[in-house]
Amino acid sequence: MQTLLLNGQKKEDIDKAAAILRGGGLVGMPTETVYGLAANALSVEAVRKIFIAKGRPQDNPLIVHISDIGQIHMLVKNFPDKAKRLAEKYWPGPLTMVLPKSEAVPDEVSAGMPTVAVRFPSHPVARALISAAGLPIAAPSANISGLPSTTTAEHVMRDMGGKIDAVLDGGPCRVGVESTIVTLASEPARLLRPGGITLDGLRDVLGEVTVDNAVMKPLPKGVHPLSPGMKYKHYSPKADVIIINASERDYIAFVNSKASPGVAALCYDEDVKKLTVPAVCYGSEEDYEMQAQELFGALRRLDEINAKTVYARCPKPDGVGLAVYNRLMRAAGFEVLNVG
Repeated sequence: MQTLLLNGQKKEDIDKAAAILRGGGLVGMPTETVYGLAANALSVEAVRKIFIAKGRPQDNPLIVHISDIGQIHMLVKNFPDKAKRLAEKYWPGPLTMVLPKSEAVPDEVSAGMPTVAVRFPSHPVARALISAAGLPIAAPSANISGLPSTTTAEHVMRDMGGKIDAVLDGGPCRVGVESTIVTLASEPARLLRPGGITLDGLRDVLGEVTVDNAVMKPLPKGVHPLSPGMKYKHYSPKADVIIINASERDYIAFVNSKASPGVAALCYDEDVKKLTVPAVCYGSEEDYEMQAQELFGALRRLDEINAKTVYARCPKPDGVGLAVYNRLMRAAGFEVLNVG
């Protein structure tokens, strides 16, 4: 299969991508978070193609994307007041809500669960594509399952070229990590995956919001993931990533003591000049938004420099930093060394 590279700034290319979706095909779609692998969410055959192209486990549910708030009513059994309040504040934007699903949503989308995850993205190209297709769009991250998510069209072509019909180039993603996921299908609301909308931001609207154990710890074996991004190991480069929980001084000393061929550092911008091993940065120490924007690209660059063992500086789980912490922990399979 030849994968078309389409221009998200051209209406004719958006229309071409929309026609592919209506015909049951797959399109790499830009969003403000990461690129998604888009398919008609109401077509079992189209959704199955997503799992095949990604090599994605069948028990991992998908997020359904809409381009108008009114579209949610065909996807969920009801749209409660707390969901409406979140939508008023954060939609369109990097927030996914989990609600009891309607019969229109195939079990393949929800991984057989009675709920569906729904998001209204803010990226203008994503919204234009969904509107032109006239369909709700199922779209997990457009990467090979388990590898770092894709934040540029080039990343998508690298992972999905020859496996999908087209990639719609909408430029680099602004947020850089997948959307925040909160389930409203139980009381109280529960954070399932951190992202660009922070825990404090959710609590500002809803009051009490708990945090699922899988945000900070591995999902126990045999437990069904309630949302995307809860699998034990995810977002991983080919290199073996080990997180170093240490002060700046202790981190630098530890990594420099491990200098040898194939060893690299994944660190803050401020650390590079002090390290004697090849280093890839994922942003400035106190700029959590930058860390989120840079993380997946940095994880991919580690493979480009042929790193074999990577010692990563442990991020701070504050605000948007919680999303960075969550993704990096999963990339490392929760392998952490406390140093100092």
